[in-house]
Amino acid sequence: MAITSTVTLNLARRFYAKPEAVFEAWTNPEIMKKWLFTKELTNKTAKSDLRLGGTWEIVDYREGTDYRALGQYAEISQPNKLVFTFRMPQFSDTEDIVRVFISPVRDMCEMTFSQEIIVPHEEIWSEEDVERAKAEYSAQSEEGWGMMFENLKQLVETGNVKPE
Repeated sequence: MAITSTVTLNLARRFYAKPEAVFEAWTNPEIMKKWLFTKELTNKTAKSDLRLGGTWEIVDYREGTDYRALGQYAEISQPNKLVFTFRMPQFSDTEDIVRVFISPVRDMCEMTFSQEIIVPHEEIWSEEDVERAKAEYSAQSEEGWGMMFENLKQLVETGNVKPE
C-alpha cells in the first residue's frame, strides 16, 4: 500500500458572469473542451454524464501523448455546487477530491475552488521531504488551475457560454 499525505489547495475567482454560465462551463462537454486542461486545439475528447455517480473525462493530446483526466460526480447542486473526484491515471493511482462553489455577488459571481491533493511519498522520507513534496504538488496544481481559470474567465465573460 502506498504512503500518502494530503494537501488542500484553495483558490477563488470572480467572474462577470452568471453562476449558471460558470456551472455550465464545468459540466457541458462542448464548453469543457474549450478551457479545461489546455484549450480546444489540443483537447480531443470531453465527456460528462452529469448525475450523481456519473463520470466525466477529458483527453488532451500534446506532443504525441494523450493525457487523460477523469472522475466521478459526488455532489451536484446546480448552479452553485459541484463535487467530483479527479485523477490522471498516466501519472498516479491517487484520486483527489475537487469542490467548486459558485455564488452570485452583485453583477458577477464568485467561484471558490478546493482540491484535496493526494501526495504519494516514500516511508523513509523525513517530515521535511514530505512537506516539500506537498508544497511542490500544491504549487504545480495552483499554477495549472490558474492558467485554466484565465481561459474560463475569457469564455464566461465574453458570453461564449450560454446556460441551457
